[in-house]
Amino acid sequence: MNLLAIADLHVGYPENRAVAAALRPATDEDWLIVAGDVAERFEDVARTLELLNSRFAKVIWAPGNHELWTLPDDPVQLRGAARYRALVELCRGLGVVTPEDPYPVWTGPGGPVAVAPLFLLYDYTFRPRGTTTKEAALAAADAAGVVCTDELLLHPDPFPDRESWCRARLALTEGRLAALDPALPTVLVNHFPLRRDPTYVLRHPEFALWCGTERTADWHRRFHAAAVVYGHLHIPRTTRTDGVPFHEVSLGYPREWSPRGTPSPLRRILPTTPAPAAAHRPFLRPAFHG
Repeated sequence: MNLLAIADLHVGYPENRAVAAALRPATDEDWLIVAGDVAERFEDVARTLELLNSRFAKVIWAPGNHELWTLPDDPVQLRGAARYRALVELCRGLGVVTPEDPYPVWTGPGGPVAVAPLFLLYDYTFRPRGTTTKEAALAAADAAGVVCTDELLLHPDPFPDRESWCRARLALTEGRLAALDPALPTVLVNHFPLRRDPTYVLRHPEFALWCGTERTADWHRRFHAAAVVYGHLHIPRTTRTDGVPFHEVSLGYPREWSPRGTPSPLRRILPTTPAPAAAHRPFLRPAFHG
């Protein structure tokens, strides 16, 4: 019985779609965490989560930025919070756990722990040193040729901007986590890293602007995390902060994983075992992604 995790499947790429189609549990009782960026198009998200839910005993999903994009050719033209709500309803119809549902309690090896999928977004506080405003940081990123596609396709409606949506999500999620039994450890799952540290190895440090918020830097301590799971950076590895393992579990784009051969992308979160050396070895992605 394993608690497994993956992120950034990006099944719009045929090679990644084949990887997703090959994902299978080791036992009939395995749970799977999917930490965002399944796909951009609504239909692809639905098809992939339906497949995974048919194979794993429980699937737990947290949205990435790509699920929230509104592409011009996607038949589902919902934007912002309305798109997120539609994704939540899609998952509920499939039996997939979302950030809006009660946090399931893993009672297998390493448990009990509450597995908490989060949807927090970012607020442009991962700024370059010496840059004090969002506007200055965005200007520096633009000058470096590093601007996230979110600026074009991730709409914050009905909020005035993404950081306002982020603040609302932080307040809602903080309250839910604080209401948990403090004696019950958690596995915190978010698409974006909860701390800024993982972004220090980005080839394009300007991209950190779209990678999280400083307000969650201590959540692993405040909410008794046994582990933290995230994706987004396309730098799969495990690091530790305050003794807590932080697992970046992304598959990433074919150009990133193909030089390393056929991936074995599922990461075991519980029960804990020493990870293979390759899982700890960071790699710098060749270019920023959206």
